[in-house]
Amino acid sequence: MIKIFKNMVPYWHLILVILALLVVQAFCDLSLPQYTSDIIDVGILNGGISHILPEKITAGQFEETARFMTDEERAAWEASYEKDSEAVYSRNVSDEEKLDALDETLLMPVIFSSYAVNKNAADIPAGMESGPPSRETLEKMTESMGADALKAMGIAFAKSCNEAAGVDVAKTQKTYLFQSGIKMFAMALLMLAAAVGIGYLASKIGAGIGCNLRNSVFQKVVSFSNSEMDQFSTASLITRSTNDIQQIQMVSAIMLRMILYAPIIGIGGIYKVAQTKANMGWIIALAVVLILGFVLLLVSISMPKFKAMQKLVDALNLVSREILTGLSVIRAFKREEKEEERFDEANLRLMKNQLFVNRVMSFMMPGMMLVMYGITLLIVWVSAHRIDAGTLQVGAMTAFITYAMQIVMSFLMLTMMSIMLPRAGVAADRIEEVLKTEPSIQESKSPIAQEIQQGIVQFSHVNFRYPNAKEDALEDISFTAQTGKVTAIIGSTGSGKTTLVSLIPRFYDITSGSVTIDGKDIRSFSLKTLREAIGFVPQKGILFSGTIDSNLRFGNQDAEDGVIQKAAEIAQAAEFIEEKSEGYESPIAQGGSNVSGGQKQRLSIARAIAKQPKIFIFDDSFSALDMKTDAKLRKALEEEVKDKVVLIVAQRISTILQADQILVLDDGKIVGMGRHKELLETCDVYQQIAKSQLSAKELGIEEGKEDLNE
Repeated sequence: MIKIFKNMVPYWHLILVILALLVVQAFCDLSLPQYTSDIIDVGILNGGISHILPEKITAGQFEETARFMTDEERAAWEASYEKDSEAVYSRNVSDEEKLDALDETLLMPVIFSSYAVNKNAADIPAGMESGPPSRETLEKMTESMGADALKAMGIAFAKSCNEAAGVDVAKTQKTYLFQSGIKMFAMALLMLAAAVGIGYLASKIGAGIGCNLRNSVFQKVVSFSNSEMDQFSTASLITRSTNDIQQIQMVSAIMLRMILYAPIIGIGGIYKVAQTKANMGWIIALAVVLILGFVLLLVSISMPKFKAMQKLVDALNLVSREILTGLSVIRAFKREEKEEERFDEANLRLMKNQLFVNRVMSFMMPGMMLVMYGITLLIVWVSAHRIDAGTLQVGAMTAFITYAMQIVMSFLMLTMMSIMLPRAGVAADRIEEVLKTEPSIQESKSPIAQEIQQGIVQFSHVNFRYPNAKEDALEDISFTAQTGKVTAIIGSTGSGKTTLVSLIPRFYDITSGSVTIDGKDIRSFSLKTLREAIGFVPQKGILFSGTIDSNLRFGNQDAEDGVIQKAAEIAQAAEFIEEKSEGYESPIAQGGSNVSGGQKQRLSIARAIAKQPKIFIFDDSFSALDMKTDAKLRKALEEEVKDKVVLIVAQRISTILQADQILVLDDGKIVGMGRHKELLETCDVYQQIAKSQLSAKELGIEEGKEDLNE
């Protein structure tokens, strides 16, 4: 959870705005039940009269009421009225706070007067049927029944006085109800505006967090060397960059809306419940205990499945990616049914996990509703007895029910988040794992400022071992690749050819020894400087969605059209490009799936040439070309690379016959070094490769002397 909150820190100013809006929303939400209570108790039951002092009172009733007052009370009573005429007095106090204070001060004398006015015993509270009680008795009744219940008698007195003095009580009631309705409507509109603002800002923060995390993860993954890419599977990185971040984004938005709102509405609800003086707080405590117990039971059952969810999504993505990538191979080997079974197995595991979680969670809402409606019934049952005893008003009961539901809902929101947070927490851990993984290829703290001039590559006693491997992949490699000369590397499959050339652009770092360019350790250059000097063509031609032109400009965005066209001509790609109706603007599909393997390889070579680097590395980049195209390409390339360093990894000897230096690798070691003719005489491994590919005539061997070892 801390990791999720950490992502919100940049948006602290928006969170403060959300917090302010939540307070506004909670204030409105908590005010509405009180308005409902007032409409019932004051507007309907009391005819719109909220204070015990009548608006107008006849002179006779004025004097009769004053008879039951002490000197202090009589002074307050008389100060509150002015004489309109000989027969009627009008109230001159309109301030609500002053009226509330007068209600408290004059309650007892008004009840005495109310008894005199109310002749119907049904309107007289229990204990007053035999006559007006003494002040001592009245004070005890106030403590037991509550001031609100006795205040209702005082309001009944005020209503009767208003009627006697000619006040239109029906109009008073309608006015009060209309005004209360307008206030409720205004509160509802304000609450709606606050809720919309909160929703917008929470969504904005959630989307911002998702955007930032995707950028951070992508930048981190791009900085990974091949070692880190081997540590995380591609499918897992895709899941972490999409599904996991989406989980955090969604939970962040909901969290800002619910986790911050729940305590505000909960505390506010408890305060409002205390104000109702219904004395039923134990019911709310019971509801909270029941809900927490129920939710904890469900969470304890489903939590292990939540934690396994993301790993199962990883597994499904891995299988899907493997099948889709290797679809042609699967069809060629008639493995469709087996792969479908493999996919079904991963899919079913995820489905069963999700079904279990969903089935467990499906009990939550019915269970919550059962608790909430049960609590409502309990409140009504307890309240009914208290209303019958005159210690509680109907409006107070409705307000208490609403506040109780708000308090219960606040706990429900927190428990719902407790279910969502574990899965988001797992996602946050997985993202954090990627972000905290430091690339093994590190930039120099004080890189060389100058650019690479000649590009002379020198390996000196280089050893290399893959991470977690037990043996070296390369052992004691020493050679120099000079400017204007072609250095070829040949050897059997798995001998370490690709590994060797991968050390030059620092896809991996050497274990020991040194690799220098122009006499300077490659680790002393910044990665940008180093890789800008290298034109790398991998074994498998990789193209990006776009156009032919955008792919050829991939390493040199500012290249002139003439440079691009010349690169295509050298790579023997110009002919098939110009045959296309759109020429260099012809679209390239994802992965270059709309061009052949040979065309893809030629475009990859043209891309490296267009970059105009100091060092060319061709990692078995001519394998998909026919002999004629290969020969034409190498001839055209000779002119282009006269002042460049060229390293060629090859399987075919015909590709490297004219190389200035040939390295023969076997089991990670250099077992031969020299030109073609020298190696035919001195290197057994090279002889075996040569004899397996070329005839004796092509090799220049006299008949009868094919066995060079004899």
